Amino acid sequence: MKKIIIIHRWEGKPKSDWYPWLKSELESKGYEVVTHKMPNTEEPEIEAWVSELFKICPNPDKNTYFIGHSIGCQTILRYLERLPKWSSVGDVILVAPWTKLKPIIKKEERAEKIAEPWIKTPIKWDYVKSKANKFTAIFSTNDYYVYSDEKKLFKQSLNADTMLIKNKGHFTDEDKVTKLPELLKLL
Repeated sequence: MKKIIIIHRWEGKPKSDWYPWLKSELESKGYEVVTHKMPNTEEPEIEAWVSELFKICPNPDKNTYFIGHSIGCQTILRYLERLPKWSSVGDVILVAPWTKLKPIIKKEERAEKIAEPWIKTPIKWDYVKSKANKFTAIFSTNDYYVYSDEKKLFKQSLNADTMLIKNKGHFTDEDKVTKLPELLKLL
């Protein structure tokens, strides 16, 4: 049976955005779904979030699937780069993934300071790419945090299938995104 782990965004929680809807939909199809509140969601740190993901899923396999949202995508990628050579997972779906952020984040000094390590710490793309069966990256036409050229980067770096959805902002409650049916088609 597929186990699907959903990692929320910065300042998110398991009951925000589209996560409760997706969890309910997937459980009704017989999947085991894990949503977990990550530590210090107001000021996420790489080590704390990746360590927490290892606590949630210490021994993934080909039946373990991951869905990340924003900084949750970064967490999953950094988790994958720490897996042993012999270990790999099923599919990975990245919603609003980023490696850099639009200037809007720089308007708030605190946010820029929090994002800086996530942006400046390189990801080992080739190794990460070898750890999953398939990657899919989903972007919005009007995301106020994520640059449109990230779509190309994720396609090239992970050989990811990419999807561009109209007018979903950063896929949050604030953007009125409480359902994301496009995800169901990918699982």
